[in-house]
Amino acid sequence: MSKKDPRIVVILGLVFLLGLAEGCATKVEPADLVLTNGKIVTMDVFLPQAEAMAVSGGKIVEVGKAKRIGRYVGPATEVIDLGGKLAVPGLIDSHLHFQGIGQAKLSLDLTKVKSWDEIVAMVAEAVKTAKPGDWITGRGWHQEKWTKRPEPNVNSLPVHDALSKVSPDNPVVLTHASGHSSLVNAKAMALANITAKTPNPPGGEIIKDAKGRPIGAFLETAQGLIRGGRSRTQAARSPQDIEAEQMKVVELADTECLSKGLTSVHDAGVGWGTVELYKKAIDSGKLGVRLNVMLSTGNKQLQEKAAEYRLIGYGADHLTVRSIKRLIDGALGSHGAWLLEPYEDLPTSTGLNTEPIDNLKETARIAIENGFQLGVHAIGDRANRETLNIFEEAMKAHPDKKDIRWRVEHAQHISSADIPRFGGLGVIAAMQAIHCTSDGPWVLMRLGAKRAEEGAYAWRKLISSGAVISNGTDAPVEDVDPIPGFYAAVTRKMKTGETFYADQKMTREEALRSYTLNGAFAAFEETIKGSLAAGKLADITVLSKDIMTCPEDEILSAQIAYTIVGGKVLYKK
Repeated sequence: MSKKDPRIVVILGLVFLLGLAEGCATKVEPADLVLTNGKIVTMDVFLPQAEAMAVSGGKIVEVGKAKRIGRYVGPATEVIDLGGKLAVPGLIDSHLHFQGIGQAKLSLDLTKVKSWDEIVAMVAEAVKTAKPGDWITGRGWHQEKWTKRPEPNVNSLPVHDALSKVSPDNPVVLTHASGHSSLVNAKAMALANITAKTPNPPGGEIIKDAKGRPIGAFLETAQGLIRGGRSRTQAARSPQDIEAEQMKVVELADTECLSKGLTSVHDAGVGWGTVELYKKAIDSGKLGVRLNVMLSTGNKQLQEKAAEYRLIGYGADHLTVRSIKRLIDGALGSHGAWLLEPYEDLPTSTGLNTEPIDNLKETARIAIENGFQLGVHAIGDRANRETLNIFEEAMKAHPDKKDIRWRVEHAQHISSADIPRFGGLGVIAAMQAIHCTSDGPWVLMRLGAKRAEEGAYAWRKLISSGAVISNGTDAPVEDVDPIPGFYAAVTRKMKTGETFYADQKMTREEALRSYTLNGAFAAFEETIKGSLAAGKLADITVLSKDIMTCPEDEILSAQIAYTIVGGKVLYKK
């Protein structure tokens, strides 16, 4: 070869540039935090897996090989030796009820009860330490999980007499696991002025016996009658006492979420007063997890205050408000999900439409004209169809509005004709994988085999349609722990040991994406979170076990080792 061979010139140039790059790379500022010696699954297509990462100023500086990242370690750098543990992007729960998680810590936990008698006994015990007039609350019961049917009952729901007997002076309200129905005692009904003549409110039902007597069961919007009675009895409390209790609820919820590896959550439906409470919590350093909040505010207020309500990245990206939440139906467990055909086990009912279609159309107009995302709770196949119709109509009326990322919250039971519409319209399916395996044993009872196979938790079909699925727990309906949700997504295995339509499983990569990058996308935040790459927020979850490769039956034994938000360790096991 000639000394002037251009190939040699190119090679020498590359060697020089590589040397220059390496030389420059050695001159780095020490990082605030370095994670090293682990398996880091980044969800970043350009670098799917790494060994270490460096963090400064709350953001990721570099991700790569442990040797290279080691150059960021200085005298003040906090170094976490992962010891081979799995680090993933900070986990995101895309649908939960944040205050409900905190309130559950202050109430009776009814999630594991096996019978109505057990619930009555728990209330009787609570009465012993309660002051006369204090409200006794609980949540988590599910009549389909009881070992025996209560007697007497109406449609498997217990009559209040036993509850009223053990708690004559304390009003009691016990909320269903789904949050879509409640059981109360006589004292609570008296305070709410409920009698045999009280009519059903629109979108709700007061369950009555054959003689027309309210049995103490309230479905969907009828629960508002009891909440109204409770509000009147608590009106005498000072604003300071009320705020102190609310702040305690926020702190309890924050601690619980962080302990379960969550760095961001989507709070599905609050009022503006709650947003102000969250701002105070952030300003006082009492909120570690990041919140994406959906407003449940009336159309009139939204129309008048849309600009005031919209809030992006408050408190160093700890609070965003750009979504509106609505409910078009109820829950399947309480026969409140709105169906195209009657329930298999209740042929007289097709469920409940909880908000008029015209109201929802107006909400859609306000949302699309003011830059708000719209999320509609829809569980039944009729509810999902009507919601998609509302979305499509609004989109056609505003063809200039692009990338609006509207969401169907839950999307549990969908007609086969409507599944392709999710991908076609760009509608996000904000689902909860854990509902599939938790509810699976009784879904066939409600829907029958044909409807269940056609569109119950149809993840594979939705993904094939091009739809984005984000994952969550609907806590406190389910435990906020994302690991059982991940397990449910990849196995669809119920507690009975059976698999609920195995052909609809997610892969492990899809399941992790639903809890990370898809969750970020569902909140318009994929440029700042959801994957581990330079420049993104340093939100990281570290697990004790590699859930991406371990045997399926070992996934549930994985624990949260660290929860890191903005480069700060907020939970360590």
